[in-house]
Amino acid sequence: MAEKKYRNQWYHCVKTGYTGAIIFLGIFFALFFSNFPVEAKSIQNVFILTIDGPITPVTYYKIKHAFSTIKKQHGQCLVLMMDTPGGLLISTRKIVQEILNSEIPVVCFVAPRGAQCASAGTFIALACHIVAMAPATNIGAAHPVAMGQEMDKIMQEKVINDTVSFIKSICRQTGRNEKWAERAVRESISITAEEAVKNNVADFIANDIDDLLNKIDGREVKLASGRAVVLDTKKIPAEKITESFGEKLLNVIGDPTVAYLLMTIGILGIIIEFSHPGFAVPGVVGTICLILSLFAFQTFTQSIAGVLLIITGIILLLMEVVAPGVGIFAIGGFIAMGLGTWLFFRSPQTEFHLATTTILLIYILLIVLVTAILMLVKRTRSKKVTTGKEGIVGEIGRTITELKPEGTVFVHGEYWKAISSGNHIPAGTKVRVKKIEGMMLTVEEIGETKDEK
Repeated sequence: MAEKKYRNQWYHCVKTGYTGAIIFLGIFFALFFSNFPVEAKSIQNVFILTIDGPITPVTYYKIKHAFSTIKKQHGQCLVLMMDTPGGLLISTRKIVQEILNSEIPVVCFVAPRGAQCASAGTFIALACHIVAMAPATNIGAAHPVAMGQEMDKIMQEKVINDTVSFIKSICRQTGRNEKWAERAVRESISITAEEAVKNNVADFIANDIDDLLNKIDGREVKLASGRAVVLDTKKIPAEKITESFGEKLLNVIGDPTVAYLLMTIGILGIIIEFSHPGFAVPGVVGTICLILSLFAFQTFTQSIAGVLLIITGIILLLMEVVAPGVGIFAIGGFIAMGLGTWLFFRSPQTEFHLATTTILLIYILLIVLVTAILMLVKRTRSKKVTTGKEGIVGEIGRTITELKPEGTVFVHGEYWKAISSGNHIPAGTKVRVKKIEGMMLTVEEIGETKDEK
């Protein structure tokens, strides 16, 4: 029986080893091929990125990612198709820096008809090498406003002066109308597409993308390095940069209203967890929501948010191992680690980028490994203890001396002091251990069959 038992254990170990090796090789080849360089296209495509909605940290990430995509595929230029009411000034500054220092020509196209390029969008448009507007669009109204509260007079004056200097420096770099830009900040003026062309805010009006590509064809653009590039876009295909599900989700999180809601849920969840400890759900949800809201408000960068979520996920998974329950910690840990991994490896601040498929494979492997560990821990804990003091309870032994009610017994290869749970027990009687207190066993007499006697 023992030989068969060990043979089964050996077979199980070998089987587990083969399974682990197959998983490891699968992940290895997936990582290798997902990062294998792809041959660049010979045609220099024009890439179009749609900016529709508020300017948030996610917008900065999208533009940064778009530049990276164009460099890899040797694209000719980036067209920002904009329709925005404005957004965060911190994100706007980062986007403007990317555009002004870019070695890729950037074209701002305020479209479709009826679109706006207000507030933060005005700064981004003025930073672009070429600005075009569709009919019935407008640009301007760039006066800074505070979120959630009004600024005092001194602080408001400081912010306005700083913002005016910022927009004027952009115009001097790109040759736009400084006086109008200053009025857009101080007086919140806004102008139509026709007025924008007349006031040297926009270069021309274009009806659609095809019209835009025809009109920018042959134009010379001077880049940050001083290099001049002549655009050849007349018969070049335009390729739209589509958003993944993760990017759409981050767009929702980056919305100021959603970010404020996440912060409220996060704070309330943590308060409830501290006032009613042990429920777990409010604490887990609150922690994840609070980290996401702080990222949305740009309290810290995307890469830091990713690291914090990964650490939170690890802590939650360890809590599930130490104090297993209904799986709340495990579920929260998986969600936190998934979001954290995606945020970190897709962050503009992270030099080492992984493909989405690679991140997904790593995440699936992580879930499999952690689930296996949790199941192993649960299985180990459910087994009967066979070592230490607890392992003696239930064991069978014999009395060495008469128990009346105390005496000596031989159990589990050792001599113990024991006390009878009932009447006195003669020497040489078979007994079972009921409990142990300190170094004293409590035993009871058990009957023996005739064969045993």
